[in-house]
Amino acid sequence: MKIAELISGYEKFKDTKFKKYENKFLDLVKNGQHPKVLFIACSDSRVDPSLITNSAPGELFVLRNIGNFVPPFAPDNDFHATAAGIEYAVSVLGVTDIIICGHSHCGAIETMYTKITDINLVHVKKWLELGLDAKNYVTQKLISQHVSQSERLELTEKISLLFQSKNLLTYPDVERRVHAGELFIRSWYYHLETGELEYFNTESGEFEPMIGSEN
Repeated sequence: MKIAELISGYEKFKDTKFKKYENKFLDLVKNGQHPKVLFIACSDSRVDPSLITNSAPGELFVLRNIGNFVPPFAPDNDFHATAAGIEYAVSVLGVTDIIICGHSHCGAIETMYTKITDINLVHVKKWLELGLDAKNYVTQKLISQHVSQSERLELTEKISLLFQSKNLLTYPDVERRVHAGELFIRSWYYHLETGELEYFNTESGEFEPMIGSEN
């Protein structure tokens, strides 16, 4: 998409969608945002949280990064964008649900199975370490099985969501509110090619179709 197309798109937004939500935007300015859901998604341009969930402005607090990873709590003097977003959503906005949404054909997960040598990707290489637990788990689980690369990647994409959920619990206020029954962590998986959405059922221990469920 060229810049001219973006500008044209903005013109259409201003003439149509903005007018549709104008009163909503005015209310959000006057009364502030009060989203109940923190949606952690991948930066992949093919994944659009608001589009997938049909959400209106002000309904989702969205964090996006490559791989939809969650770094563990680390109270040091470094810069932590994702961590800061989590803290703000949980401790300031008071969200009641955190959704970590992975997806099929994730470039971050696929790249973990390659060797990064490009010096221009030093931060990417470090960031992908957040997915190594999932990769190692899947490698060990499938050590004696013959599966396709696509099956291996999909399993890694899904297992990674569970490890990222575990990392969320290293944040003190997340852990406190989860244990108090005030906050719920959910793992979702989106299929790019079909639009199907799955959720992790903690009772069955499996990812199951979202439609027809109450999760």
